[in-house]
Amino acid sequence: MSELKSLNWKQKPGVGYTVARRADGGMNLTFMDLSEQTMADWREFAFEHLMDSDRLTRNLYDLRDVADISEKAIKLAIEVNSDPSTRNLRVAVVVASESARDAILNVAAGVVGSGAAIRIFTRMADAEAWLAKSMEQIV
Repeated sequence: MSELKSLNWKQKPGVGYTVARRADGGMNLTFMDLSEQTMADWREFAFEHLMDSDRLTRNLYDLRDVADISEKAIKLAIEVNSDPSTRNLRVAVVVASESARDAILNVAAGVVGSGAAIRIFTRMADAEAWLAKSMEQIV
């Protein structure tokens, strides 16, 4: 495998997420909160990384520590993941409960199309198994 790209990310005070490079070249993003400051920083970070997306990238969003996933945060995530540059993304989102999963799905239900292939899970093992599949296996 070629050398992994730099993340160009540093933890900032008041921002409630961390980012680590995955062995497959994607990113693991772990959120502790979805405050406006966190979401604004994440949005900027996400769009910056989408600019040079040139191959299939597997990202995992771990939201299990987030107590409240607001409709506003869900809509912002939908906006980012609907950008045409997300066509090379496979995104697994892991939430703490079925109710959190249902809330996200209810908000996302009205969205037509998406650039990224996205699935929402309540178990980390299921998310990792889905990310590990080839594109032909998930279509």
